[in-house]
Amino acid sequence: MAKNARDKHINLLQGTLDLLILKAVSLGPLHGYGVLLRIQQLSGEELVIHQGSLYPALYRLEHQGVITSEWGESENNRKAKYYRLTRAGRARLEAETRRWRRMAGIVGGILNATAEEA
Repeated sequence: MAKNARDKHINLLQGTLDLLILKAVSLGPLHGYGVLLRIQQLSGEELVIHQGSLYPALYRLEHQGVITSEWGESENNRKAKYYRLTRAGRARLEAETRRWRRMAGIVGGILNATAEEA
């Protein structure tokens, strides 16, 4: 059975977009569309972020003080807002990463459980 394009990509769990944005901008300043592309690239093209989700998240994170922005020029000589992590953003990224890894370990343990362990 052939998979359609929608089945090729994994949907994000609620709350993970902020974490992924923080990670993407922690690797270097990026304009909005660059954040989207960086996440797709790092996921091996498995995750697709839609602009309708990305830009409200960038606005929210900037409003929370975990990212900051400044205007610059993009690769194609257009005016673009570039985002970078703040000190508070780095702390949040570290905390959220620990929390995510802990949760992944817990879920992994549950999924690896056998009937004998139940």
